[in-house]
Amino acid sequence: MFKIEQLNIVGKRSGNGFVAHRATLVNALSQALSERVMLSDFTIGRKGFLGYLKALSGSNIVKIVPDSGNASGVRVADKRLKVVCGSHTSYLEDSAWIGEKAPMTICEVRVSPIRVVKPNLGGLELSEALNRVLPFTAKEDNKPILQCVLFSAKEGKLTLASADGYRLAVVKLDYDGEGEALISRDELRGIATAIRKAYRVALSFEKRGDTLDGMSLVVDTELIRYKWFGVDGHFPEYEKLIPATANTTAHLDTVEAVRALASLKAVANEKDYAIDIHLNGGVVLSNTDDAGQATIPADIEGDENRVRLKGDNLSEALRACGGMVDFSLTDGKSPVLFTTEGYQLVVMPLFVNDVQSKAPDETIDKAFPAAEREAEPTETAETEKAEAVAEAEKVIKTSKPKRKHKAKEPVAVA
Repeated sequence: MFKIEQLNIVGKRSGNGFVAHRATLVNALSQALSERVMLSDFTIGRKGFLGYLKALSGSNIVKIVPDSGNASGVRVADKRLKVVCGSHTSYLEDSAWIGEKAPMTICEVRVSPIRVVKPNLGGLELSEALNRVLPFTAKEDNKPILQCVLFSAKEGKLTLASADGYRLAVVKLDYDGEGEALISRDELRGIATAIRKAYRVALSFEKRGDTLDGMSLVVDTELIRYKWFGVDGHFPEYEKLIPATANTTAHLDTVEAVRALASLKAVANEKDYAIDIHLNGGVVLSNTDDAGQATIPADIEGDENRVRLKGDNLSEALRACGGMVDFSLTDGKSPVLFTTEGYQLVVMPLFVNDVQSKAPDETIDKAFPAAEREAEPTETAETEKAEAVAEAEKVIKTSKPKRKHKAKEPVAVA
């Protein structure tokens, strides 16, 4: 069995069972991510057990102990879990509320007289950091490493990084410690919401016993201990992808930008629409097919600049940043950098190979370097092409057998 969670309940041991506050147990089960709960030697469905505890009334104290004795005068052959709450007594069978398709994820309940967690991170800041990196992990199964989030602690900072090949998200938090672990995105599902409810959070790294250099990530709260085994592999050297300098920086409101993008998406003719961004006194967003345009007030530093981004990538980036953000741009073919306090998001631009614009050629060349546009045919290239076609026609004519009827002229495909 694979356990990633441990529910630490403050209570009193009673034989092989325990006595605890019902509200404490309900709170812990509400924050757990696993589908199954282990109590002593019994495994039952977490959601069903949680609903059952919420329905109990009459007392805030609950006693849970194994029982194989008499239940209402009838001898019970199989072991059951006895639950006593005030005047109410129930007997739960092993595997109760567990369906055939329930995932094999288990949280184990442990009871102790006192539970002390020395926090080294804020639950809210860790939750927000996770929400800022999880959306930018790879969806493709052929990129297993990019389906993970990198947790790296050194030099007084905890760095969370994720990438999907087109975008890179990096969050830095103050942290005293060292360690590194690569954790699968699927195992972190739901953890951001659960940690947000915690009062105290302590993050640490532990060595894995099954490998020489493998590490596990551990997050302790006042109720639950989460533990994930690190994935074997190396995360790309993402630092090299973050632009060190920028020719233009715009300080803008992401809320206004998201609203503008919504209107441009509504009139876009393609599902995977692209957005042209023009930085010149303000931020001008426009559809590539001239279907719509919106101007956002912004403080611009640097030269006039342009870039084209995928519309959905731009929208997700703005939502992840939230509030005010610095939008930094080097040129139309370099990575774009979104920066807010402790957070960096890099988005790769769309290279423009065929620019259709009513603007003069010099404007196009300024916005999109000639190297990124489709090369125009030269006079020499046209001559060489004509000679090649003529030679091909000659070979075809001389190689055809003679026929009595008139043959059709060969068609040359350029």
